[in-house]
Amino acid sequence: MATMTTSLTTPTIKSTKPDLSSSSFHGLPLRSRTTLLRPISATSPSNHLPITSSYNLNSFKFSPIKESIVSREMTRRYMTDMITYADTDVVVVGAGSAGLSCAYELSKNPDVRVAIIEQSVSPGGGAWLGGQLFSAMVVRKPAHHFLDELSVPYDEAEDYVVIKHAALFTSTIMSKLLARPNVKLFNAVAAEDLIVKEGRVAGVVTNWALVSMNHDTQSCMDPNVMEAKVVVSSCGHDGPFGATGVKRLRSIGMIEEVPGMKALDMNTAEDAIVRLTREVVPGMVVTGMEVAEIDGAPRMGPTFGAMMISGQKAAHLALKALGLPNAIDGSYTLGNVHPELVLASAENAEVADA
Repeated sequence: MATMTTSLTTPTIKSTKPDLSSSSFHGLPLRSRTTLLRPISATSPSNHLPITSSYNLNSFKFSPIKESIVSREMTRRYMTDMITYADTDVVVVGAGSAGLSCAYELSKNPDVRVAIIEQSVSPGGGAWLGGQLFSAMVVRKPAHHFLDELSVPYDEAEDYVVIKHAALFTSTIMSKLLARPNVKLFNAVAAEDLIVKEGRVAGVVTNWALVSMNHDTQSCMDPNVMEAKVVVSSCGHDGPFGATGVKRLRSIGMIEEVPGMKALDMNTAEDAIVRLTREVVPGMVVTGMEVAEIDGAPRMGPTFGAMMISGQKAAHLALKALGLPNAIDGSYTLGNVHPELVLASAENAEVADA
């Protein structure tokens, strides 16, 4: 029997520093607020970063505070947010990589108020790790332009880039997004149902996530509501809280079926997820892996570019539904835009069918 030898060639990878001079999509260029730590040279007299603050760690003492003040500060601010976002422009349900990318893109318009509903205490979905609990995150080109905009460093190969730890992407986009004044994240909150009026999705029904998980163990625990002009559902693939948006649309007869995602085909899947990101019923845009559930598209496995670009496309679909300038109908003023991303997110893009 002949012996067959297989030669594995590792692609050449180079480290790339992000270019912050332009937006990756049709959004406005953003100023970087990143503060870089000065690297310690080999000849440095110490092997740690110096403490630059003025306090003395040997005699440190906090300012006094009453416990009731802490309680009032948390309560007042949260209740104010609930009142503010009880009627908002866009509600993004699910703070995974697609939902965060969508909210980030929407937040570039300071006049658009964005509420993010996330059932977990820790937002980010599955984007804290790569595949099989490994650390690295693989992003296929040209979605790396989005990483450049966020100032997320990566190692670059010919057709893809690798972030050394997925948490670097997730923590970076969250820190930039949540600092914006027109965004509020309500984590540990579940979207239990939709508000539907005259055939249009008009908001979500909310409850504490722990309450939603215990309806079978307790007596009546009624929910709250959040009205919105547009709801973006980014609940991920099927699971305990997965694909809840499209599954609810099916159960109330607004869509016919949710066939579920097909087996893995990475190359077909990522193109299909971006292409099929759309307003599935009036007032509700579906993005991310929830798209695969409603369309029977393949799963993509541990690659994340489609989540980012699908989220960006969902944001511009929401802007279109709001009657605001957007990249979908060409009403957005083009600046220094990467044409690959315009193609990737266009409704008539030439991509592989699911």
